Amino acid sequence: MTLSTVCSRCDSSYDRRQQPRCACGEPLWYDSDAADFDWDDCTDDEGLWRYAPLLPACEPSGLAVAAGGTPLVRSRRLDDVAGCRIWVKDEAEQPTGSYKDRGSAVALSLASADETTAVGTVSYGNMAMSTAAHAASVGRDCVVLVPAETPSVRLELVAQYDPTIVRVDGDYGALYDDVLALDPETPVDFFLSDPPARTSGYKTVVFELFEQFAPDVPDALALPASSGGFVSGVYQGLLDLETAGLLDELPRVYAVQTAASDPITRAFARGSDEVTPLDPGEVGDTIAHSIGNPAPPSGNVVLDAVRETGGAVLSVTDEEIERAQRAFARRGGFCVEPASATPLAGVSRLAERGDVESADDVILLPTGTGFKEAGTGKAVDRGAFRVVDRADVPNRLRALVGNE
Repeated sequence: MTLSTVCSRCDSSYDRRQQPRCACGEPLWYDSDAADFDWDDCTDDEGLWRYAPLLPACEPSGLAVAAGGTPLVRSRRLDDVAGCRIWVKDEAEQPTGSYKDRGSAVALSLASADETTAVGTVSYGNMAMSTAAHAASVGRDCVVLVPAETPSVRLELVAQYDPTIVRVDGDYGALYDDVLALDPETPVDFFLSDPPARTSGYKTVVFELFEQFAPDVPDALALPASSGGFVSGVYQGLLDLETAGLLDELPRVYAVQTAASDPITRAFARGSDEVTPLDPGEVGDTIAHSIGNPAPPSGNVVLDAVRETGGAVLSVTDEEIERAQRAFARRGGFCVEPASATPLAGVSRLAERGDVESADDVILLPTGTGFKEAGTGKAVDRGAFRVVDRADVPNRLRALVGNE
């Protein structure tokens, strides 16, 4: 596969690293050359590297070798919650517990041959952990820019990989544009939310789930939307399969946001092709903090993806997210972070309004594990759990069974 890039919207072409985004302002994708691809072209490699013919040429090493290869689980006990047939593509099974490892694996493998150049990112969550972990695994220095007010438990999760953590005061949301505007000679190679290397890694989730679901094709895919990078990658994957003649009809793509910060939903609802960033006064607090992006850099691509596939963008409240998170755990056995619960909450809403039918096969893509959220939510009241003497355990068990 070539390393030339093409605009995700206007189709303008560029040489690799000619510029970070298209002149029209939209993100760039690598040109996949997918027309001649067939499933027989897949390699015998593990994880996402099975799809090397559709990835930019690179030599994976370190943690990158372990990225991808997550399970697709038929979760029947979630059917009643969602109102359709539910499958879960569990991205929590990635090395650092989130889909970000797909993007980090490709981005770090494509990084400059000059191993003295540090890599970096702007994040205080999954992308920070993933970038730092992948950098550590290949001996690259890493710089992570986080908000000044980042909780200590978050800093602890990122710091375990020993990156240089820089706490930044001021408008943290503006750092995306600030980093894009840095002098090319800056001695840090930044990997943000939606560069072509990251999104080309994200698209491998589509190739995996279609092989896992074969010979059938799912009716819809549902995933969280924040910066829009993951949706962009999923959309690329679908278009690659369509270009290769391996997919006759695109499944519907549903992108779900938190109602506290939902600029893409608002643009979709008003029929616009452009996402308008939210003013600070329009942004609320949410438990799904990792997707509360008021100015998503790939928001316009999300609009393209859902409209091209007949899907939609919708928002869910914190109450709906909490219910979905509990359902994921109690009925599916999945521990997901709040942002990852939004697809289930969104599909439930879609089923209620008739956009999703009970016979539809819908794949949820929870993007990150909830185990990393330990200590960040409500504390468990130990007093809610009865203490019994060891000798009384048999009687207690009999009483529990008798109450069922």
